[in-house]
Amino acid sequence: MKILVTGGGGFLGQALCRGLRARGHEVVSFNRGLYPALAAIGVRQVQGDLALRDAVIAAAQGCDAVIHNAAKAGAWGSYRSYFDANVVGTENVIEACRIHGVNRLVYTSTPSVTHRATHPVEGGTADTVPYGEHLKAPYAATKLIAERLVLAANDQTLATVALRPRLIWGVGDNQLLPRLVERAKAGRLRFVGDGHNRIDTTYVDNAAQAHFDALAQLAPGARCAGRAYFISNGEPRSVRDIVNGLLRAAGAPLVEKTIPFRVAYVAGAVCEGLWHVLPLKGEPPMTRFLAEQLSTTHWYDMTPARHDFGYVPQVTIDEGLTRLAAACRG
Repeated sequence: MKILVTGGGGFLGQALCRGLRARGHEVVSFNRGLYPALAAIGVRQVQGDLALRDAVIAAAQGCDAVIHNAAKAGAWGSYRSYFDANVVGTENVIEACRIHGVNRLVYTSTPSVTHRATHPVEGGTADTVPYGEHLKAPYAATKLIAERLVLAANDQTLATVALRPRLIWGVGDNQLLPRLVERAKAGRLRFVGDGHNRIDTTYVDNAAQAHFDALAQLAPGARCAGRAYFISNGEPRSVRDIVNGLLRAAGAPLVEKTIPFRVAYVAGAVCEGLWHVLPLKGEPPMTRFLAEQLSTTHWYDMTPARHDFGYVPQVTIDEGLTRLAAACRG
């Protein structure tokens, strides 16, 4: 097939492009920049902004399927910037599918669309965990709107599915791991609460595999069409185990210190206020949403994804950490 991947230059995006090329597909990547790694594997790149309708429509011409992976992520920024990228961009992708007769759309969502303050999730599925309410983070709020748009677009001419991979990590990560290592080396990393709350994570190759599995089964009327699915390794571990496992693989100092949730939450509120009022650069070190996420148990049941499109994680956490350690050693 000829497949459009939005955001193919990112961490997950490159894994998607590599996997699709390895499976013999022709791949077009819609990015804001140009990436030598994609050119090297024969991916045609189209530069553009998701919020620009005509650019997105042009990129989808001649494609048989779309994996809409691009998004504005992060913990900080104006609501408008998130809305334009995540909501307007998704509207443009759906319209592009309609105009060009593309009948399969796989959307990369996030478990954050179900965030509810400090409510733990233990073995949840998309059928049992409701959408969040009064979401404080513009990323989560706009991804929720976008996911609903994608699922509502499912019909007899366009089959859609939303995947919610939880905390993607692995070889090639240029976001999560570098930030953890930097803060650990500076002595500024703390667990919110005692760090024993269990969370799900997803090795990057497994996250990509879930997209390939869903795409293979997706068609109008398919079991997975019009539905959302949590995706993870299916190996919930404590935040302590995950964070220190990543730091150990990177050869960085481990973390033992903690900060009470209430202190972190108040600090997050103060940081948000300062970043709103003052011209401070970058993201605040803490937000209320982040404090809630870091201190709460979140793990999910992979049974629906396995049953509906055959998703079975291929890389365990331990194997992933071994791969990551080898890559960090060079």
